[in-house]
Amino acid sequence: MLRVLLYLWALPVTLLGMLVAFIARGSGGTLLRVDGVLEAAGGWPARVLRRGFPFSGAVAAITLGHVVVGVSLDALTATRAHERAHVRQFERWGVLLLLLYPLAGLLAWARGGHPYRDNVFEREARAAESATLGKPDRPNAKVHSIGR
Repeated sequence: MLRVLLYLWALPVTLLGMLVAFIARGSGGTLLRVDGVLEAAGGWPARVLRRGFPFSGAVAAITLGHVVVGVSLDALTATRAHERAHVRQFERWGVLLLLLYPLAGLLAWARGGHPYRDNVFEREARAAESATLGKPDRPNAKVHSIGR
């Protein structure tokens, strides 16, 4: 029951992520479902990620609720631990994270830090990533290809 509530709490952002994922699929990308998270690689959104965003520049992947969009399948694999931390953040904060994330970047900048690197949400995701470095991918991860 808790799992369902977490999905519902993040649902508004997940729906946005699904739209981006389907745009990726429709423009030549790939969709996968990995451990309950929809992952999209390639297509038009990958070009946007490579081009980058203000403050962060180019990124390998981005999380929107229970959807992760990456530039490639390799990028999704490489960033999985980091992006899953962001999935958990969406489960905790829901749609509020869309406001809290940029506010945290603004606060980091106001304190003399970098709005992306010193953002508390990015620091948390990097810590989760560091905790899994050197550990092999879980052999029991459930990966399902969608389409094609």
